[in-house]
Amino acid sequence: MATNPKVNSRGKKKKYHISKRANQISPSGIRKFFDLLASMEGVISLGVGEPDYATPWHITEAAIESLQKGQTMYTSNMGMPELREELARYLKAEYDLEYDPATELLITVGVSEALDLAMRAILDPGDEVIISDPCYVSYEPCVVLAGGKAVAVPTSEEENFELSAAEVEARVTDKTRAILIGYPANPTGAVMSREKMKQVAEVARRHGLLVASDEIYAKLVYGVEHTCVAALPGMKASTILLGGFSKAYAMTGWRIGYAAAPREIIAAMTKVHQYTMMCAPTMGQVAATEALRHGEESAAEMVGDYNRRRLVMVNGLREIGMPCFEPRGAFYAFPSIRTTGLTSEEFAERLLTEEKVAVVPGSAFGQCGEGYVRCCYATSMADIEEALTRMRRFVNRHKKA
Repeated sequence: MATNPKVNSRGKKKKYHISKRANQISPSGIRKFFDLLASMEGVISLGVGEPDYATPWHITEAAIESLQKGQTMYTSNMGMPELREELARYLKAEYDLEYDPATELLITVGVSEALDLAMRAILDPGDEVIISDPCYVSYEPCVVLAGGKAVAVPTSEEENFELSAAEVEARVTDKTRAILIGYPANPTGAVMSREKMKQVAEVARRHGLLVASDEIYAKLVYGVEHTCVAALPGMKASTILLGGFSKAYAMTGWRIGYAAAPREIIAAMTKVHQYTMMCAPTMGQVAATEALRHGEESAAEMVGDYNRRRLVMVNGLREIGMPCFEPRGAFYAFPSIRTTGLTSEEFAERLLTEEKVAVVPGSAFGQCGEGYVRCCYATSMADIEEALTRMRRFVNRHKKA
């Protein structure tokens, strides 16, 4: 008779050894609420950061055509040469940055893999990486899983959630290897001014640090300019530029990202990539090539629509008693919930159960996110307006006396 491998000879459940690194990180606070709402009917989701658009048809059609032609084999570990060439042309046209497509560009399974590879390529156990707080949920876990330590720099609404160069420098030690930043920012929608980005870059130069810059939302800015870190004077040689196609081209499920960096760093990242992912999905790479060649018009239309939704969301939140920082990038609002007296976790859970509106607690993004929730406005105007109506009822019920 077969025995249950999870039960030992005394009939007790076996305890498996789990690594310290895996135990050190928490499950994603975003996915927790995504899983909850999947089991509920009538929920309006302002939770997961995903465009509500389908991928523009000409991009999808290019992938379908590649499948019809039987292009289902592995590509080069670094990605299809034609995609890397198009990406090199794009970065030159957009930022006047010149990258060798054969040695300085790597196509990855989304920007999340690019971030993971970057941390594993540059960190040894005990090395430190400076991050902002709040920041995207993957930053600290990627540092930890690479054996490093994430050192958080608080940011605040009063300072537009921008990193302070002085605060960054105060946390530099002899173990610091890199500064990891992400602007336009998830969850706040903040955009770093060029001047403040130059100040942070100067700290990196002064201390010989790398900057890993997650610029997945680079195209999603409203009335301001995005500053590409690698394009700042003298920064290309010490920047790992991370980007992708998920947000601007509505291609989240295609899982195509990229890294642009000095060849030694790309070579190290590629070695890890070879043994883990091998290559990004072939049909996704074909789609990304089409997006770079002919996707600008569609991307611009989506950004214009996000801007209209942004204004409705931010003004609506303010009107119902949720003071809200004005996001100038990405597609998130980050309103304060302090008038309710609830923690961000309590607010999100009760809003979901009482009014069937899903938001993400600010605490999922770091200690400085407490007192806020993240609301994604990459959803229909009708859903935004209905969500605001429900949230008004909720806030009115829970206002502190």
